[in-house]
This record gives sequence, C-alpha cells and structure tokens, in this order.
Amino acid sequence: MSAPRILGVGMTRFGRHPDRSLKDLAREAVALSLSDAGLGPEAVQMALVGNAMAGTMTGQESVRGQVVLQDTGIGGVPIVNVENACASSSTALHLACNAVVAGQAECVLVVGVEKLYHPDRRRTLLALAGAAEVTENTPAAPNSSPFMEIYAERVRRYLHTHGLTAHDLAWIASKNHGHAVENPLAQYREPYTPEEVLASPMVAEPLTRLMCSPITDGAAAAVVTSERFAREQGRDGVAIRASVLVSGHPSVDEDNEAVLARAAAAAYATAGAGPDDVDVAEVHDAAASGELLAYAPLGLCRPGEESRLIADGFTALGGTKPVNPSGGLETKGNPSGATGLGQIAELVCQLRGQAGARQVPGARIAVAENAGGTVADRTAAVCIHVLAR
Repeated sequence: MSAPRILGVGMTRFGRHPDRSLKDLAREAVALSLSDAGLGPEAVQMALVGNAMAGTMTGQESVRGQVVLQDTGIGGVPIVNVENACASSSTALHLACNAVVAGQAECVLVVGVEKLYHPDRRRTLLALAGAAEVTENTPAAPNSSPFMEIYAERVRRYLHTHGLTAHDLAWIASKNHGHAVENPLAQYREPYTPEEVLASPMVAEPLTRLMCSPITDGAAAAVVTSERFAREQGRDGVAIRASVLVSGHPSVDEDNEAVLARAAAAAYATAGAGPDDVDVAEVHDAAASGELLAYAPLGLCRPGEESRLIADGFTALGGTKPVNPSGGLETKGNPSGATGLGQIAELVCQLRGQAGARQVPGARIAVAENAGGTVADRTAAVCIHVLAR
C-alpha cells in the first residue's frame, strides 16, 4: 500500500491578528497550499478543518469548516470539522491519510485555523482551560491557563528524578529563539541567551516567560493526495510514511512520557525507520519542558541524558538532529487548531530544501510530534507523523 503524499503546504504568519477573521486566515493558508500544489479548488474531493477554540473565542460552533471555506471556491464535497485541542489539525491530517489509504478520496485539503488573541484576556484563558477536564468546581473565568502549571509540575518531577536543571530548559528556549530569527512566519524573532531566558519573569516555577509559547492567531493548510494522483500531476510530493494518533488512558499506570513513547514506537514501526534515521524534528514545545520531555520518548537519548544532548548542541541547527528549526511553539507561536499543520509546513519545506538559512542539509526523513489537552493528568491526544522525501 503506497503512502499518502503532501503536494502542497501553506501557512500564514503566526502572531496576533486582531483585524483578521478565522475565514480570512484560513483563506490565505488554503490559497497558498493549493498554489504550492499546482491545483485549483476544483481538485479537492474532501476537506478536513481543525479548530479547537472558536466556540469560546467567536461563538462559532458546529459548522466552523464550512464557514471558513465558503470563500475559497471549495464546496459540494465532504467537509469534516475536527476538534482535538492543540492536536486538532494533526488529527485532521491523520484522518486525511486514512481517507486516502481507504480510497475515499484522492485529493484531500487539510486546514488548521485558530484565533486566540482577544482584548479581554479572560476569554482566551477560558478557551484554553476547556482543553483540560472541566468540572463543577472549574472557575468560570480563570486568571491563568492551567497548562503552564501542569507542564511545570511534570517537568519538576522529571528534573528532580534525573538530576537536570532549569538551565537545561533555558538552553532549549535560547536555541529555539535563535532558530526563529531565520523564520519570517514566526511570531517572535528575537534571540536570547540562556541567562536572559532564566532572568525573564517566572510563570510557573521553573518555567519563565521566555520558555513559554505566546497567545497566537494563525492558519496552516496541506494538500494530501494518493500516490497515483500525485503521479498524474507529475509530482512526487512528500510521503507520509506514518500517521499515528494515541490518547492517554486514565486507568493505566502510564505517565505522559510513556504515552509519547508508545506513539513514537508505533510511528517508527509503521514507517520502517527509527530514531537514527531521523534528520529533523518538530516537537510540541508549548513550553520548553515539552521539548526536553520529548527527547527520550522519541529515541534521541535515554532518560537523564538530556543535559549531554543539550551541551553537545545535538538538537540545534548544525547539530546531528536539529529539533524545532522553525523556532518551535515557544517562538513561532501556538495557535491551537493550526499548531500541528504549522509543524508539517515547516518539515515539508525542510525536506524540499526550501527552508533558507534554517535549512537542515540533506534532510530526508522528518518527525512531527503534536500533543493536545489533558484529562486526569494524562495527555488527551498525541499525534506523530513521519515524513520522507
């Protein structure tokens, strides 16, 4: 069975766009992806639209995909709305791969779009809080996002267990801020030293502001096709060698790193590749702790070896296996519904050799890891894609 192909990608600049609507952002990403694929909207046989927060942020529920696509020329085909927290658009891509492999469609448009910025910050915090379990005792308007506290608690345990320090997190954040300098689509493009990262205001110990992803709006899109369809267009495309989606199990004694390791093992097995074969990765660093905690489950090192990896520059541009050459979510931005496809857009550019000053030389195999939400202290969704050129 042949692997689905990505023929085109498109992405808006991530950032705060108070004057742009969901529809406007999606329209730009869709147009860019179709142009990149050399196709018109009439070629699209199915569309999957990832969005997580529009209900709270804009009041738009139920038919978000149909609404944001109505001015793109796409219509009369199945349009499926996908909501899975920050893993919404990577989940949409996973479903697109399934549709292509099953023969349901040969050309599928996948879109991720989100507007998180609002003048009333409580609206944004309320939307983000909905990606964790909501109970009768959940505050109606939280004063802070629960996720930074969740991330901080997880990484505090890990640092203590393995003898790591906040300086390791600062180095990761500094690395990613440096990478973003060369990414014109990133929200923040200023370099910072590890010392400057550590000196920035504390959000949730040990996570400082410069270790955490900002509030972001944006959209990204990809055109996914069968191998036969790509061949008919005279294109090879980027192959999706594996697409794996898993969830944590609240009743199983399995921490979040184990959930990620389970997903990674399944993805590598499906792709017929392993960590040694990977040339570049984009991982879900909603905080710098997310990248640090992904290294071992993705097979880049053993637990506790992260400091050596960091000291050797192993995951920096110019290192053996660069991670987050886009700048990661810490600097590129984390517009929940668009986050996963933003990673895919970066990796497709890397595999094509189109990433400019942040290009990883000779990149042939790439991994994207995108996570979303939490339930009972378990990651609600983890999606991993292995791409190959």
